[in-house]
Parts: sequence; C-alpha cells; structure tokens
Amino acid sequence: MSNSGYPESYYAATAVGMRDYPILEGARTADVCVVGGGFTGLSAALNLAERGLDVVLLEAERIGFGASGRCGGLIGSGQRIDVTDAEKMFGLERSRVLWDFAELAKQEIRDRVAKHEIPCDLQRGELLGIHKKAYLGHAREVADVLAERYDYPFCTALTKEETRARVSTDDFLEGLYDSEALAIHPLNFALGLARAAAERGVHIYENSRVLEYSQSDPATVSTAKGSVKTPFVVLACNGYLGKLEPRLASKIMPINNFMIATEPLGESRARQLIDGRYGIHDTRFVVDYFRLTEDYRLLFGGGENYRAGFPRDIARFVRPYMLKLFPQLNDVAIDYAWGGTLAVTVNRLPHIGRLEPNVFFGQGYSGHGIATATFAGNVIAEAVTGTASKFDVLAELPTHTFPGGTLLRYPGMVLGMLYYTIRDRI
Repeated sequence: MSNSGYPESYYAATAVGMRDYPILEGARTADVCVVGGGFTGLSAALNLAERGLDVVLLEAERIGFGASGRCGGLIGSGQRIDVTDAEKMFGLERSRVLWDFAELAKQEIRDRVAKHEIPCDLQRGELLGIHKKAYLGHAREVADVLAERYDYPFCTALTKEETRARVSTDDFLEGLYDSEALAIHPLNFALGLARAAAERGVHIYENSRVLEYSQSDPATVSTAKGSVKTPFVVLACNGYLGKLEPRLASKIMPINNFMIATEPLGESRARQLIDGRYGIHDTRFVVDYFRLTEDYRLLFGGGENYRAGFPRDIARFVRPYMLKLFPQLNDVAIDYAWGGTLAVTVNRLPHIGRLEPNVFFGQGYSGHGIATATFAGNVIAEAVTGTASKFDVLAELPTHTFPGGTLLRYPGMVLGMLYYTIRDRI
C-alpha cells in the first residue's frame, strides 16, 4: 500500500487530481446515501446530484480503491456475453435493447470525459484475438451479425496475417477489430467523476466503511464514526460487498485478477509489438488483456485466483502469461504489479435491481464493468427519481444463486475454472 492509501500500481503512480475527502463523523441526513466509491456509486451520485438531490457517498477506503481503479481499462461494445449468445437467451428484440444500452454506456463515458475534462487517456479501438481453432470463423460471424442486425458496421474480421500485423504474437489465429470500443486510465476516470460529483454538491466521505444499514424507510446507514438517515440507499460495492448484504452476496463471486506494467519499451519497440494504442484481449475463459500506455509500457492482465489473498509475488505470477503471448519480452523488467477484486455472476449478466422499495443495487459486472457500472449508476439514478424503464429491463435479467451460496461457491468456482482452463488448452 502506498502513502496515498491506494495499492501500488501504474495507475496510482500516474494518477491526476487525487484529493482527500473527509471521514464521516456524526449524524447527518441526505436524500440518497450511496455506498461505494467505484464507477457504479460515482455515476449514481453524480447523476442524482444533477437531478437536484442531496447525496452522500460513503467509501470504505479511497475513491476508485477497488476494481474501478485497478482494472485493465478496456471498454468493449455490447454486454459481457456476445450478441449471438444474447440472441439465444433472449431473442433478437431483447438482445438489441441490451446492445443499445451498451452503446449508451459508451457514449456516456465519452460525454463525461469531454464535459468534465477528465484526463483519463481515452483511446479508441479494441482487438479480440482468437486463440483456438474451434473458434475460427467467430470473428466473421460476429462482424456480420452486428452489421446486419444491430446497425453496427464498426467491426472488422481479420485474418491471421492481418492480426499478426497489428499484434506481434503467434498466439492469435484470427482477430476481430472494433474501431468504436474504448480504453481509459480507469483510476483517473474515477477521480474525474468524483471531482465532478463534488462540484455538483455530492458529499463524499472516504475511509468511512459502512457497517450496517437498517431495512426501514427512512433507512439509517451506519459507519464507525457516523450515520446517514436517508429515504434511499444505493449499494454499489460489487466485489467488496463482504457481509454487508447477504441477499446480494450469494448472487456474485468475488475473484481476484492481476496486472503488470513493464518498464518503458520505447516507441519503436512498443509499436513493433502493437501497431497502435488500443485495447486487446483474447478468447480464453480466463482472459488475457493488454494495451500500451502513453509512455509506451505494456499493461498486461492475466491470471486469477479464487481466495481471499493475492499471490506473494504478483509479477512472477503474471509474467508467464505475458511471455506466452510475447516471448520476445523475456528481457523486459516489470515496474509495477498489482491485483484487484471483481465480481462475476453465474451467467455473466449484470445483477441490477432493488431489495426493499428504497434500496437499489448494481453488481456482478463480470469483467465488463467500466461501461456497465457507469450505466448502472445512471439508470439507478433514473429509477430513484421515478423513471424506471431502463432499470426495469436490467432488473428483469435472470440471476442465479451460486451453488452452495457463499459457503461453497469458491470450491465450485475452482472446479469450474479447472474445467475451462483444460478446455482452453485443447
């Protein structure tokens, strides 16, 4: 942990606009109390304040402390499941609605960055690398479906040679390039949203962990040193929910994912590796994802674990994943290594809804959280203020309890991941 209170990472080292917010002390009231200072909570708080409500946001650590400030920064198009799977689950009409929501989410991010002048290194483009012969043809199928049925002509299927010309790895057999996907410096985006929210009057409190809240109307949200009495509560904790709300905990699986940042490669070597600055990920079940930074480092995410702690040496844990794709980086030093906790759902669809009529929540973004969480905060704000059309669509998505609930979900997840890891290698 650095002196700033953030985990040591490339993002914390290059943070812009980091500021301290006070600890909640004493009793106060608000129209809405948001619990969690990641993308869901920040988006909900900002959108609520813009609608004229008095909002308190309580963060257990620092703004963007969790996955929001540690993730890969990739913002793909669509939902976590692709459109062909969504059509099988819901039919074309509902699949198109979900696709359109994801497009609104991307546009909201673009608009927020521009409106609030957030220095988050917004990039355009994303390449999906097809790593397995069984998936050959998938890129062309998806590109055609998106152009023909979703009015989205921005995806291009790439041959192995075309993919190799963009990304210098022999691991990809084909590629799918989406010119309208995005990538950002996630911590700086979170810090920018917090600044915008504070300027709109949101009362942000850091180091103010919520210990409990009353299931009443109005509710009382309690921390170690203070409390908030409020008609509405928004639970925006995701992988850091802990034991705060058992009714939500059984619907998600917190998992740990890990990243490294290399030493600066220099522009020439970096562009020999990747031909531009955009996000890249592959088709593995445990996804590898990577991109170049402004100072021409490689940011690389790979590997997961399913227990409370992180590996003792994260750089040593992640480096083999990087070298499998890029053996030519064997001589490159690792300057930063860190991990974070996200939450997945059984079917990889987001879990958004309400408990009591005055308690809203968003969680379980399954690695697709920047856009989905930002959008979730917006639609929760709409629902709190009386417009629930988008919220109701998301709240109706099927959700499942992990087998065995919170007690047995980890052993089950480990067995499942072993199965998919073996399948990835066949």
